Amino acid sequence: MHVQEWQSKQLLTDYFLNNYPAPGSVEELRKFKKIQSRFSDQFELFFPDNLANKTIVVIPSLSLDQQVLSKLVGTLHYEERLLCLLMLLHMPRTHVIYVSSMPIDPVIIDYYLHSLSGITGYHARERLTLLSCYDMSSIPLTQKILQRTRLIERIKKEIQPESMAHITCFNTTDHERTLAVRLGIPVYGCDPSLNYWGSKSGSRKIFLNAGVDMPPGVEDLKTYEDIVHAIAAVKAMYPEVKKAILKMNDGFSGDGNAVLRYPDHLTSKELFDWVNDNLYEKIIPVARDMSIEIFLQKFQEMGGVVEAFIEGDTKASPSVQCRITPLGEVEIISTHDQVLGGESGQQFIGAFFPSENSYHTEITEFAKTIAEELKKKGILGRFSIDFISVKENDQWKHFAIEINMRKGGTTHPYLMLQFLTNGHYNEEAGLFETQNRKHRYYFASDNLQNDGYKGLTPQDLIDIAMFHGLQFDGAVQKGVMFHMIGALSQFGKIGIICIGGSREEAYSYYKKTIEVLDAETGAPSSHL
Repeated sequence: MHVQEWQSKQLLTDYFLNNYPAPGSVEELRKFKKIQSRFSDQFELFFPDNLANKTIVVIPSLSLDQQVLSKLVGTLHYEERLLCLLMLLHMPRTHVIYVSSMPIDPVIIDYYLHSLSGITGYHARERLTLLSCYDMSSIPLTQKILQRTRLIERIKKEIQPESMAHITCFNTTDHERTLAVRLGIPVYGCDPSLNYWGSKSGSRKIFLNAGVDMPPGVEDLKTYEDIVHAIAAVKAMYPEVKKAILKMNDGFSGDGNAVLRYPDHLTSKELFDWVNDNLYEKIIPVARDMSIEIFLQKFQEMGGVVEAFIEGDTKASPSVQCRITPLGEVEIISTHDQVLGGESGQQFIGAFFPSENSYHTEITEFAKTIAEELKKKGILGRFSIDFISVKENDQWKHFAIEINMRKGGTTHPYLMLQFLTNGHYNEEAGLFETQNRKHRYYFASDNLQNDGYKGLTPQDLIDIAMFHGLQFDGAVQKGVMFHMIGALSQFGKIGIICIGGSREEAYSYYKKTIEVLDAETGAPSSHL
């Protein structure tokens, strides 16, 4: 019997023995809805109270398509991005339960707890429970947890009596819903039945309803024929378009995209025939090492969209991070300018915070309009809205391109800034203000990678950082914080948040960090 087959049978046995409703059943949906209905009271009464007895169960599972996700280097260590939520331990009656696929090095945990203000490391550590599946396989963490009845029981036992408890996770799927029902606590996230509105196809329909510009394109594509017709139709309707982008509905970090360059001077009939005959040879997947065959197979499994590639001499990729609270309030959390790279310019490399002042008001207003449409659908929790912006005749034109209903690459850096400084984002000014009204900026990346860094342990990194002054200084509220530290030794990859009093200063910390790591390891630099 295969391991996966055994795990599936074990899971069904657990449901029958413990009287759990079957995953996806009407009974599970009913129980989930009942559990979630209590969350608004918890949010209103207990979230604002820093002294309330709360338990937060952090499940940093990347519950996404594993074949697409496998193209991401060091995928397992992306679970460490939500270690920023350990900073919630600054509230003296808050308990955090953090579950991961593999144990996290105590040095990394200490690195975060050391950054807490007003709370000793010992006091915080007493309120932190770290649990692990001891499972390095590629399936999402939440599925691993569901396969381990005793682990679920340990999570239940660690939830403090009389405390208000909820789950926070990277994204919410059917698996997170099942886990919420088994734990009997709500998820601060969207009902997975609504996830379509965060897909590439659903996003386009929301943008249309909101009256926000988006690239010319076609959504809800499924078959090979759909793709061919859509590619040809976009060019026929907009002859000036030079390239088309194919996007899987649930692609991640640009790795679900592919680019096709149109030939010149073909009639509509000739173009259709050309696309039909050459699609397998002419599209270029963004994800490294993903074949065209695998890309088209995954596209047809997920569905997706075809859009015109937006051209422009001066382009930007801003993003607005939003939240819809359990009370139905729309909040603008932050704006970012994303840095995209790779051969096609589609891969997420990092981000500057906040976005350029010249257009923050415009994209914020568009984001509010889009968020209101999402609220009508019943969306809850954090999400981000990405744009492509083109400057023409000193005016910016913005195209909404996707909604990400998850904690993305801009979530954890902003949370760290907020926790470290106890500051807030001033939406009107488009700036972040500390308590003493100083402005702070950052550059953040999950993709600082160099093969020369392989072999550096967490202890090595922290020793280097301390020796060279690469740490966040609470007195001046500037400096460097690392994340995904566990990926460094095996993959030579690490995440970084560089906080400064200006964009330039923030980026200078990034450059200094690279110079130091290159010098310490003898690695050739390719990041500056």
